[in-house]
Formats: sequence, C-alpha cells, structure tokens
Amino acid sequence: MKTTLLVLLLLSVASCSTPPPEEGEEARHPHEADSPGAAEPAREGQVHIAPTMLRDLRLTTAPAEARPGADGISVLGELRPNQDAYAEVSVPIPARIAHLRVAPGARVRAGDRLADFESVELGRARADLITSQARLDLARQVAVRKRLLEQERIAPRREVEEAEMELAAAEAERRAAAGALRAMGVEGEAGPEADAGFALRTPIAGTVLDRHAVLGQMATPADVLYRIGDLSTVWLMLHAFEQDAVRVRAGGVARVTFTALPGRSFEGRVTRVASEVDSVSRTVPVRVEIANPDALLRPGMSAKAWLPLGEPGAALVTVPTAALQRLREDWVVFVPQGEDTFEIRAVGRGRDLGGEVEIVSGLAVGETVVVEGAFLLKAEADKERGEGGHDHH
Repeated sequence: MKTTLLVLLLLSVASCSTPPPEEGEEARHPHEADSPGAAEPAREGQVHIAPTMLRDLRLTTAPAEARPGADGISVLGELRPNQDAYAEVSVPIPARIAHLRVAPGARVRAGDRLADFESVELGRARADLITSQARLDLARQVAVRKRLLEQERIAPRREVEEAEMELAAAEAERRAAAGALRAMGVEGEAGPEADAGFALRTPIAGTVLDRHAVLGQMATPADVLYRIGDLSTVWLMLHAFEQDAVRVRAGGVARVTFTALPGRSFEGRVTRVASEVDSVSRTVPVRVEIANPDALLRPGMSAKAWLPLGEPGAALVTVPTAALQRLREDWVVFVPQGEDTFEIRAVGRGRDLGGEVEIVSGLAVGETVVVEGAFLLKAEADKERGEGGHDHH
C-alpha cells in the first residue's frame, strides 16, 4: 500500500514539472523535430538538396562534350527494282493467250510485243464497229444522192430530211462502237487477226524480270502476266532504327557490300528517308539508289550498307551514361544552378556510344551536368514531386 502511494506521488510531480509552451510558440509533434537533412520545397523544374545532405551525396559533375559526327551505322537490306522504271503488265480485257513472244530475262524496248491474245468480247466489239461503219457509209451515200435529186426537183424535201436523219443516227452508232472498243484499250490493232485478237505490249524499256503466262491460259485484268524493270539503276531498301534514322540525311553516300559478291563494294546515294516509323519493328525505311550499268546486281540480293549519320563535319553532343535519368515520361539530366539547387532538364536521347549517350536536343556543348549521384537526385525529385502534389499520377 505504501509502495503504491509513493509511485502515484512521483508521477504527479513529474507531470507538474513539464513547462508549458511559451506564448506564440506552437506545440510540435514529437516526430516533427528538425531533421538536419530535410530539404526545402523546390520550385517546378528544380530539385533542392539541403547542404547537410549534399555533403553525404558526393556528387560529381562533367561538361557535355562534342565528338566528331563523321560516324555511321551498318544496316541490312535487300535489292529491289527501280520503281520509277518498273511495270507490271496485264491484259485490259479477259482473253486467252494465243502466242508468247518473249521469255524471262529478255531485254525489250517500249512498245515491243510480249504476247498475242484472243478475246470473244473483243471480236464482238470489232464486229459492231465494222457494222456501224458500213451503215454510216451507206447512209452517207443515200444522203448525197437525195440532195442531188432534190436539186433536180426529182425527190421531195421530205426524203432529203429523212436521209439526213439516217446519216446522223449512223454517225452516232459508229461513235458508240468506236468508244466501246477504245474502252477495251486495244482499238489500235490491225491486220488479219484483228477480228478477235490483240497484242500485249510493254509500256517501258527494260528487262523481263518475270513471266506468269502460259500458252492457252485464260487471263483477266487482275492477273500480272509480266514484270518488267530497267535495271540500269536499282534500289536498296534498308531499315534503320528510329534513333538512327533521325540523323540519316538524303543525299548521303552509302557504302554497300553484297553476300553474293565478296570482296567488292559499291557506292549508292540515299534518295529517301521515310516519314513514318514501323509500329512493329520500330524501324524507318531508307532507300539507297545504286548504279548498275553491267546488270551485275539483281533484285532480291541481300546487302549490308554503311550509312553516314548527321551532316558532314557536324559534332555530336554527348554526356556520360550515368548522367541521363528517366523521370516520369522524359529523359532528363540535372544541371547545377547553385550550391544546393539543380535544374531538371528534359533532353532528347540518341544512341548509346559506349559509356556515353548522344544528346540530340535540350543540352549544349559545355553545359555542366551531374554524373555520379544523378540517380539519387532523380529519387529526390520523385519524392518532392509526390509530396508537393506536382504531376500526380
């Protein structure tokens, strides 16, 4: 009993000995005591580190450097015909193949005959044209005779008018028949076989690359019977990754080698860099035009090309790999703005260059960035943005 009274007395004395908070001083929670490393709130686009914490981070910095831009990439590709001098030839109307004139590999001139065809539809259209022409000739003769008879007062005026009406009708019929034949695309054929036959001709000069025509076959306009191309120049189609394609320039000279031609190299000129990225492969088509005067290069051959990147004599802006950090959806670097403040600078990332990263936008040569410790600044920026309510996701 005495022990209990003694304990209660001591607790009462201890509670009375705690001094009340002074006037104007707010009571603080025990966990809100000053922390020697606490950071002040940072403005948007900056991260602020308290000096006491900064000493423990051991940050190192380095300037953004320039390195020569006369470099390139190796890309695989495949040869294709020059599409500006290439044709896929089909029949204009359904027809049967009566005779084949040229074989694959043959060289042809524009207008050369590739094959002969027969078409019932064409025969009917030509017969209609011949019939309408005969009627027109007869109507013209009758109209002339009636006019002469009228002048001699032998035929009445009514017969002349009827003859002229027949002539006009015959002319309209002939024009319709000729128009139907022109619509078939074969109205220019002539000769004994012209009743139901026509010739398929090449629209360009070049080499017959392929033939899908068999004697006696029924062909339709949807069937590609001949593929013809001028192989004096060929196109090499390459696929460059998007981060490289942004620095490939039209007009650059590419060096090309072919698996089928070991020990030989060719030069070609970049004539087009596509404007769209393939959503599956994340690559951009690049076209290189190569002269082929000896017809040594053939469509379908595989090749490897070295493509120059950037403008001739241009320099690349690079920073150490550790300086580049991913913050939300952006690549960023941290640029010192004072003893304890760092700008969060969004930059465009280019290629990895073995310990360095190419910066394509957002940073100039000579600007200082944080290297060692950049990851810790990134973590602090994430924390400050989360606590400050900025860019909440």
